[in-house]
Amino acid sequence: MSEPLPWPVAVPLEGRRLRLEPLRVAHAEEATTFLDDARLHTYIGGTPPTRDELERRYRRQSAGHSPDHAQGWLNWMLRRRADGVLVGTVQATLSRSGGSHHLEAELAWVVGHAHQGNGYAKEGAAVMADWLRTRGAGRLTAHVHPEHRASAAVAAALGMRPTGEPHDGEERWTTPA
Repeated sequence: MSEPLPWPVAVPLEGRRLRLEPLRVAHAEEATTFLDDARLHTYIGGTPPTRDELERRYRRQSAGHSPDHAQGWLNWMLRRRADGVLVGTVQATLSRSGGSHHLEAELAWVVGHAHQGNGYAKEGAAVMADWLRTRGAGRLTAHVHPEHRASAAVAAALGMRPTGEPHDGEERWTTPA
């Protein structure tokens, strides 16, 4: 049996206004500050995570892949360069279709409520998507709540279009093959 192909590893990335820091467990304390807001869960469901919950989640996610190595997990924290404040996260779940070398990436983004409306999700997601493309990612997808216009705008800016396919109350958006 052959070894699974390695997944790309998150590295520090730079945007015009943001630094994208690869996820570390130590981010949990600071992230709790902007994630502890019920308004963030209007479209994604659930409740704000505790610091302990975030630490456990970040420990799993920072491994860089699922336990069975079937998916690659890339996560970055968005830090505003001007003042060093953590404003959000972006992530990519990677897969290979049919055992091929071709990567597909399912993207997600969250920006703290106090920092929304500044284009941080769009900038962070674009920096991540560009980096993924240089690593061989072809198709990009995202799942967007049909009433979440801001997330739809981010997906559209990345070249994604709605597919009309529902998925857990959201709509699948994707780039052309």
